[in-house]
Amino acid sequence: MTDYAHPMPAETPAKAQRVLVLQGGGALGSYQAGAYQALCHFDFEPDWIAGISIGAVNAAIIAGNEREKRIAKLKEFWQMVASPVPWHPISNGERSRSFFNETSAALIATFGVPGFFTPRIPPAPLWPKGSLQAVSYYDTTPLKTTLERLVDFDRINDLKCRLSVGAVSVTTGNFRYFDNFEFRKMGKKIGPEHIMASGALPPGFPPVEIEGEHYWDGGIASNTPLDYVLDAEVDRDLLIFQVDLFSARGPLPTTLLEAAEREKDIRYSSRTRMNTDKNRQIHNARKALRDLMDKLPDYLKNDPSVEILCKAARENTVTVVHLIYRSKNYETNSKDYDFSHVAMVEHWEAGVRDVHLSMRHKDWLERPQSDETMVTYDLTGGLSGVPVKKE
Repeated sequence: MTDYAHPMPAETPAKAQRVLVLQGGGALGSYQAGAYQALCHFDFEPDWIAGISIGAVNAAIIAGNEREKRIAKLKEFWQMVASPVPWHPISNGERSRSFFNETSAALIATFGVPGFFTPRIPPAPLWPKGSLQAVSYYDTTPLKTTLERLVDFDRINDLKCRLSVGAVSVTTGNFRYFDNFEFRKMGKKIGPEHIMASGALPPGFPPVEIEGEHYWDGGIASNTPLDYVLDAEVDRDLLIFQVDLFSARGPLPTTLLEAAEREKDIRYSSRTRMNTDKNRQIHNARKALRDLMDKLPDYLKNDPSVEILCKAARENTVTVVHLIYRSKNYETNSKDYDFSHVAMVEHWEAGVRDVHLSMRHKDWLERPQSDETMVTYDLTGGLSGVPVKKE
């Protein structure tokens, strides 16, 4: 794995609460690790990290280590789970790479991933009805051992960095975030089980029991923590770097494999765009409400109803920097469980490269102008790496 060198000097981001938001996406998560490595070059030190599924694992490793150890710990995790495939693609042609990716993903589905999950023996249908073994193909006990080794949970619970990971209740369908800041108020602590719950994607992985409730991967309800971050912090300005692993936009599929991949991209990315659009509308509505109240005659400004509206209209300024992994033409529906070393290195280096290319423009470092309270930039929206402002 190589470090991407770039001649640009490091920059200090805007003086706002810095948030790193990490979407779920399985094996694609090494893209987030690479992006974080590049962000360190630009002195982006997150005050708050929110993640779902593999994003929760990356978030825990980052939040649960001192700054100077984080990249090494991320590399240790991704090199460990990167399954060695006994051969490499013989060429870079799309057909050859697609065959290699599908084959390596099939081997991983059969034999599991070191330090992450192993196939159940005997398989799920042979276990007693009602047992955890009967509702999942794999055993994720190795992940617990890995998290305990790579993550300092005492550091997380000492609130060195805010950590929020999302999961969904199996029985109620309700979404829940496990947040170390909120847990401190309740006298609770974040542990490996909370991270595992966020990544317990069925039917591959078993639900994780926490306080008598069973939880599955948060991605089956909402694959991005952005909504939670915007709801939880309404006072301080936010500079959010959101790293997504599935793109909402893509070409019309021409084969069954392409159709399956496109469906997965839409399923796991659609809420990201919906949440961003919804929150921008809310911010714009609050601005309009403030403008309207400024026009009220003096005798109405002290009305109790107006005071309530003033509180509702008060808000922080939010800048969302949206970085999205763009699939290669040879990647298929298996891209999120292709844990081959080749794929891991490609995704990691893509994350590093995209951040460096995108940071050539510094618009996102500035506070939103023209009375805007929320702006979003798609950093990989253009082929040149120029940020594209989303309207």
